[in-house]
Amino acid sequence: MAEEIQEEVVEESVVEDGADVEEEELVVTDEMLDNIADTAIAALQDILQYFNVGDITIDEYEGDEGELILDISGDDMAVLIGRHGKTLDALQFLVSMITVRTIGFRYPVIVDVEGYKNRQRQKLESIAHSSASRAASQHRKVSLRPMTPYERRIVHIALRDDDRVDTISEGEGSARHVVVVPR
Repeated sequence: MAEEIQEEVVEESVVEDGADVEEEELVVTDEMLDNIADTAIAALQDILQYFNVGDITIDEYEGDEGELILDISGDDMAVLIGRHGKTLDALQFLVSMITVRTIGFRYPVIVDVEGYKNRQRQKLESIAHSSASRAASQHRKVSLRPMTPYERRIVHIALRDDDRVDTISEGEGSARHVVVVPR
């Protein structure tokens, strides 16, 4: 990656009997970041060969929260996004799991297609801010639609510095959603 960035990642290792959990701090160097990116891109390319998407370009860059973002562009990318982004979510899950298994620790990897997730992120942030305004002005909780963990995280991050409200996640499974609570 072009930027020189060092990041701390906490790695958990569990002893076989489950009795002992130890945490060690791991400093991620530029070389390690390059290895993470190479591993994630290789996994993504291996998976994409089954989609018959033709010539593609994969751009890599670091996100605002320290995650590695792989943005795919090409001619017909709709098949990679799928209905409501479900295919893209599955693709990201696979690439993340393969990367974790290969490098031996968790590092956030986001797979995007032609900025789709960035546009969705902007929409979610807008919904979060308008919900916060509504919760604060009406002095009542505002429940948002059920969301994926990634979407809920975006809402929580968008409102974490808003002194008027708090956010909590409620519900189970596919019904889990964010509730914006006035302070």
